[in-house]
Amino acid sequence: MLQTFAILLVFQSVGEVISYALTLPVPGPVLGMILLFGWLVFDDRLLPIIQGTTSELLKHLSLLFVPAGVGIMVHANRIEGEWMPILVALVEAMADPRYGV
Repeated sequence: MLQTFAILLVFQSVGEVISYALTLPVPGPVLGMILLFGWLVFDDRLLPIIQGTTSELLKHLSLLFVPAGVGIMVHANRIEGEWMPILVALVEAMADPRYGV
C-alpha cells in the first residue's frame, strides 16, 4: 500500500512541477494522472503493484463527494438567495475558451 501511495505521489508531484513550470490552467494532480495513464499504456510493469490498492480506493471514491454535499446542504439558504450570480458565473466560465467545454 505504501509503495502505491509513493508511486501516486511521485506522479502527482511531477504533474505539479509541470503545471507550475509551464503555468498551465490544468491542476498538477490531473496532469499526474494523465502521465500515469500514459506510463501504464506503454509500460504495464507498475500495474500489478498499484492495482490492488487503487481498486480499494476506487471502491470508496464516493466518500469524497460527502464534504461537497454537506457544504451544499449547510449553505442551501445562501445558495437559494444567490442562485442568479452563481448561474451567471458558471455560464461565463463555460463561455471562456480557456475553461469552456
